Amino acid sequence: MPATKKSKTQKPDAIPAGKVKKPAAPKSAGGKKSPAAKPTPAADTPAPPKQTTVNITAAKGRPMLSWVGKRPLRHVTAFPAQHVENFNPTGEPTGKGGLLFHGDNKEVLAHLLANGFRGKVNLVYIDPPYDSGADYVRKVSLRGPKGSAKVDGESYALGEQIQYTDIWANDNYLQFMYERFMLLKELLADDGCIYLHCDPSRNSYLRLLMDEVFGPAAFVNEVIWQRLSAHNDSTRYGIIHDTIYFYSKSEKYRWSPQKTPLSERYIEQFFDSVEEKTGRRYSRSDLTARGLRTGESGGPWRGINPAEKGNHWKVKVSQLEEWDKEGRIHWPKSADGMPRLKRYLDEVEETGSSPQDIWYDVKPIHNQSQEILDYPTQKPEVLVGRIINTSSNPGDLVLDAFLGSGTTAAVAQKSGRRWIGCDINKGGIQTTVKRLEDIITEQIEAAKKAGRQKDLIADETERPPPPAQFSFAVHRVNDYDLAIQHNEVVNLACEHIGITRTRSDSFFDGSVGQRLAKIIPFGHPLSVPDLEDLKKELSARSTEERDVVVVCLGKELTVDAWLADWNLLRKRGDVPNKIEIIELRTDPKYGKFIARQPARAKVDITRKADKLVVEIKDFISPSIIERLQSQAGLLQPKIDDWRAMVDCVMIDPAHDGKVFNITLADVPEKKTDFVQARYELDTPKGKTTVAVKITDMLGEEVIITKEV
Repeated sequence: MPATKKSKTQKPDAIPAGKVKKPAAPKSAGGKKSPAAKPTPAADTPAPPKQTTVNITAAKGRPMLSWVGKRPLRHVTAFPAQHVENFNPTGEPTGKGGLLFHGDNKEVLAHLLANGFRGKVNLVYIDPPYDSGADYVRKVSLRGPKGSAKVDGESYALGEQIQYTDIWANDNYLQFMYERFMLLKELLADDGCIYLHCDPSRNSYLRLLMDEVFGPAAFVNEVIWQRLSAHNDSTRYGIIHDTIYFYSKSEKYRWSPQKTPLSERYIEQFFDSVEEKTGRRYSRSDLTARGLRTGESGGPWRGINPAEKGNHWKVKVSQLEEWDKEGRIHWPKSADGMPRLKRYLDEVEETGSSPQDIWYDVKPIHNQSQEILDYPTQKPEVLVGRIINTSSNPGDLVLDAFLGSGTTAAVAQKSGRRWIGCDINKGGIQTTVKRLEDIITEQIEAAKKAGRQKDLIADETERPPPPAQFSFAVHRVNDYDLAIQHNEVVNLACEHIGITRTRSDSFFDGSVGQRLAKIIPFGHPLSVPDLEDLKKELSARSTEERDVVVVCLGKELTVDAWLADWNLLRKRGDVPNKIEIIELRTDPKYGKFIARQPARAKVDITRKADKLVVEIKDFISPSIIERLQSQAGLLQPKIDDWRAMVDCVMIDPAHDGKVFNITLADVPEKKTDFVQARYELDTPKGKTTVAVKITDMLGEEVIITKEV
């Protein structure tokens, strides 16, 4: 089937070849060994990480919010980061900005603290999960003009993946946010600011947490974003707003308010007076201020003495006389009325108005928005741009620890700021990578047209500041390759083991028969601290006598000794709470369900004269096929074109076996378009290892390499 095209193929200069280890031979899409194509991991298997302990200063402390299981954060363990991917089309030196991290943001923030970023971040904007009882889902569909298939499974459309399940118990949620606030405070510069975006479901708790961590004096503003004009709700007032809390690290913080246009509603409400002679609309501003003063501004004018009401004139009497001669004083018809200053609408519209703490001029993302990336919590660039431009300067460092679809990084890149973003969801990182590649490529083209590589400014009053970088790097902190399917695996594990989920328990996830069940987060192996937390929880429940099943994806060696001592006291049955471990990777009864076939591809890579020719012949994603089959019934699923399963293709013509340097990226503009499948690009001199990364619609990656 021919391609329906409109793909953007980005082709920056090639990167010099590096030394590589010869990888093992792979299997093609048909399952046979292919002598021409060799898969290799995205990065070498890392050595055991060297952990670093990072100390955290205490919270300010007043007021204090209490919850079950509250623990102070005095120190964190920092792991090294693996550098897995680069996008650097200009070959410029990379600085401390343009950094993407895949991993738990607590561990990413700890890594940043341990690697020179303490007190270096100028602005933090975060839009965390709200604990509102909703599941946040990134919707993904197959490519092609016929639309997407649907599966019932777990009430997901084909390819849906839980971004983060926003159904945590309140106590766990508060501890989660408390720890992140503590780390973000350490990273903020003395003149830095933090903006927290939330909804009415938990904003009162979050503000108290912010007061506790940063101190009440750090509070600057509560901004209300009216994101909807109306919301039908038969049982209560319609909820049409979000809350954004604005805190500063100190009294000195960056402040460059962005002028905004006036809405028609605002004009009708406040600019309700019209001059008879000129027809100019104006509003009336108070000319007095509270407090008594001596001198010219504290005395009477035209028989009016504001001191009688404990006030004074805002300006000198001579200035009042000048304004009156110019006709800028509004005189009331009643004798006891106060004169006011005319603020003409045409003058305000020309200069713009400073934003107030209610924002009704920013439209939310909707299904017709050009920015839409199928993230339910995606925020508009205009909203984030107002925050970044108001509370940071060009060249400043902006951090988003809940990056999602990458809006903060995208706006920071466009605004000439350095940026750092992290997310535990691999799909979010992949979406952000594609988004930033497009932005940087367009910026480079604009720079070339302007005749300058790194200076885009022609007219500072109209043009944005030049980009702070034309590159970015992707790192992984700890191994989170399973994080993209974490919640899906949890649901499957519960179904497979027979765990009955319990949403009301703040600690245990459910029960298996007569036993309690605890699921350890799959991002890390079961450790002794996990078991100590379990012991502490059981101690707090003095009447709880049930045994416990702990489910994990791996365990540390020290766990066995701890568990043996614990269960030794419970052999006779007169001491409750025996603990059993189900380790899903190796358990003979329960471990098999996690096994799955990886995506496979057949790729031809050849050298023709001074060109590399890469042609993808076939691709299959068993995960996508399996989901289709689970819903197909008697009808077997059929995918007419393998490209319907492919989200994007990236090529590194000089792969070093460690970091994937993106030299060519094929990212179709529309979901109805396919990747091109055949590519030609300049070849480095001498032998080189070419790596082709193919990402399917579920975010799973396969890398094919060949030495040519």
